[in-house]
Amino acid sequence: MAVRPLQQRCYTPALLETVLRIFLTAGKFNWTNRVQAFAILTNRSNVEKSMVQASLGSPAPFVRYTVKSSLRNANSPSRIEEYMDSQGSPGSMKFIERGLYKGRGIAVLTSGGDSQGMNAAVRSVVRTALYLGCKVYFIKEGYKGMVDGGSNIVEAAWSSVSSIIHLGGTIIGTARCMEFKEREGRKRAAHNLVKHEINNLVIIGGDGSLTGANLFREDWPALLNELLAEQLINQDQMKKCANLQIVGMVGSIDNDFCGTDMTIGTDSALHRIIEAIDCIVATAYSHQRTFILEVMGRHCGYLALVASLACEADFVFIPEDPPTADWPDKLCRKLSQQRNEGRRLNIIIASEGAIDRQGNPITAEEIKNVIVKELKQDTKVTVLGHVQRGGNPSAFDRVLACRMGAEAVLAVLEANPNDQPLCISLDGNQIIRLPLMECVRQTLAVGQALANKDFEMASKLRGISFERNLESYKLMSRLKPHRDQQTCNLKKTRPYRYAIVTIGAPACGMNAAIFGFVRNAIFCGDITYGVLDSIDGLIQGNFKRLEWADVDGWVSTGGAKLGTRRVTAGKNIAQIAQQLENFQIDGLLLIGGFEAYQSAVELLDAKSTYPVFRMPIVVIPATISNNVPGTEFSLGADTALNEISEICDRIRQSAQGTKRRVFIIEVMGGYCGYLATCAGLAAGADAAYIHEEKFSIKDLQEDVYHMATKMSEGVQRGLVLRNELANDNYNTEFMYRLYAEEGKGIFSTRMNILGHMQQGGRPSPFDRIMGTKFAAKAAMWMRTEVDKRIGCPSCTVVNSCVLLGVQRRQYQFTPVSDLKLVTDFTHRTGVDHWWMKLRPLLRLLAKHESAYQEEVSLFRE
Repeated sequence: MAVRPLQQRCYTPALLETVLRIFLTAGKFNWTNRVQAFAILTNRSNVEKSMVQASLGSPAPFVRYTVKSSLRNANSPSRIEEYMDSQGSPGSMKFIERGLYKGRGIAVLTSGGDSQGMNAAVRSVVRTALYLGCKVYFIKEGYKGMVDGGSNIVEAAWSSVSSIIHLGGTIIGTARCMEFKEREGRKRAAHNLVKHEINNLVIIGGDGSLTGANLFREDWPALLNELLAEQLINQDQMKKCANLQIVGMVGSIDNDFCGTDMTIGTDSALHRIIEAIDCIVATAYSHQRTFILEVMGRHCGYLALVASLACEADFVFIPEDPPTADWPDKLCRKLSQQRNEGRRLNIIIASEGAIDRQGNPITAEEIKNVIVKELKQDTKVTVLGHVQRGGNPSAFDRVLACRMGAEAVLAVLEANPNDQPLCISLDGNQIIRLPLMECVRQTLAVGQALANKDFEMASKLRGISFERNLESYKLMSRLKPHRDQQTCNLKKTRPYRYAIVTIGAPACGMNAAIFGFVRNAIFCGDITYGVLDSIDGLIQGNFKRLEWADVDGWVSTGGAKLGTRRVTAGKNIAQIAQQLENFQIDGLLLIGGFEAYQSAVELLDAKSTYPVFRMPIVVIPATISNNVPGTEFSLGADTALNEISEICDRIRQSAQGTKRRVFIIEVMGGYCGYLATCAGLAAGADAAYIHEEKFSIKDLQEDVYHMATKMSEGVQRGLVLRNELANDNYNTEFMYRLYAEEGKGIFSTRMNILGHMQQGGRPSPFDRIMGTKFAAKAAMWMRTEVDKRIGCPSCTVVNSCVLLGVQRRQYQFTPVSDLKLVTDFTHRTGVDHWWMKLRPLLRLLAKHESAYQEEVSLFRE
């Protein structure tokens, strides 16, 4: 196949890396292009063919992927110094060898308030450290257990963390310890660690716990000298534990730690809040009541803000954006107007740390008294309290904790004596390492900004994600403007007209996107039509004008209220063009999965024949399969992951009273293995078979023997996930029979096909929020593009057909014409998958030493 040299081809920056990977991994390209791609990706000048062959000879190795960046603040953007991952990003790859740190001592503790996902993090730390050859210890009851020592410091084995990934709280306990704040208490803690030859600590907690760990580290040399002088330790012990290395992971439901987009437990707490609100809405509607909910967040309004965005709350009170002194008047005016327009209920959310602009507390009872006095409405207060900390962790928190735990172990073991302590954080979709105390200082700076009543700075210090959420909420919760205010562009001679079409299988989050787009359009004086019954309705002209109140309550509902079909534009281009002209449509929004993307491709290809398709066209990806190119996440995928994880938890529980049992579970996804991989990681699966990673009968046999080995060592449950189209011959029935036959006398086998349960339910907080953000971005882009055509209706605007996706930490509009280059239309998916780098971690956390030796050659430096 003839291919032009890479430097002669033009790609957008967002696509360059993906295209380079294709040249590197696809065998149909010649070696000149593949060597050149490898050189660019690894930032090397002298590359030989043998080097590329060696790299390609190790499929999906477990690779350390690290981004070092300066901490973001209000005036300084993040700076990427180094980035490594298993997909060949710029930087040098480092393969992690099993047993690389044999004999090192490492301990893990949880401290401060508990949060869902801590157990998943503990499990990841223990198993990653065991894989690297370390002796791993639990420190029970946090710093108190470290000070008391004795039975509180226990060596951990592989089976010690079996069947805990789905549990809330922390199995090793947590407690606040006043003794550790005193030097004498820290000296006792140091003595207990030295006795076990532990000089590497992974701490899971909040900023107070991590600050205490840093103080402990600073005191360590002096504490050891005192212990030596008192003859409590000897010279050999002092030499072995001369330096203490610490790495922190933030476990907090408040998401109040700067430097990370999400802390472990935040997403799960949002699930508890949204579940409670969804239940309250039903009774509030029945009695035409107003409900005020108080949620946690003493010094941070993240939970209140995001919950308000996810449930269409009418008003929110948070410390980072306090209301003005006339807030009672504004609140009552808004509630009154909504009731006059036919609303039967109102929801108000207040953070427990809510204040006004003078720093005075605003309580839920105070808000209730204002409403009752001024509006005489039936008003109730609900304080959720510690319910938010309880329950099982969400799929997001489980996967996040697994990734952070593995990176924390690598970070603490690689640290040098003079290195500063690190914190493992999430930046967009990347796991990164940041200076611990710099993060703590910025977190404390937020509190100082609030004390100084510099609320704008406080919001900025919270990070760009917080600012975007605040901006989105203000946009979505505005009162419906009067008609003379409904304009965002004085040049308009008439309202713009937009059409929304949902295409493909239903996915949670579709309705949230429609809600956001309609509200944005109406606020600017534009008209939005919902096309009923997908492409069929578009062909037949089944358009329905959507008004402000028509989309009330849509954010929290699953499915697709406009109706959707798994068909594309196909041969109906002429009829579609005619209907768009009949309704004078200026912009088209397609919401759906691969069918929506493929329809956009077909409309793009037809624009030379039908000029109407030169209008702005935006695709918002919505599919549980997450198989649309140009985005790392699609609407509906997170909800499906949570459904699968919960079902797997229940399936395991169903065998509680039985002997050893293995479950073979088939999940959806088409040819895309995203659901199987991430659900496997979240559910603690022993294996996950996907189409992208080929497997043979030998691989299946080895996995059966591995399962038998685990069962013989005390494990009672086995879980195997299979993507529905992983292999034409090795289908779910075949795997069930194989495990049943080979496991006779060792374990019994059951099979489950989850089917459409994965599509159902209410949208997760993640999908609700992403849907509204997608909509706001799409509406703004479409309005801008239509503005360009004012006075020039026949102009051809380049890249007028785009897909809106999430790439790393940004929402990006990618021209569909570019995405065609990186699409596998045969298998209905993109050619590049960020989540493939999670598969080695899935295997590492699921297999113990005796069955993992065969992969030693893949984990080399």
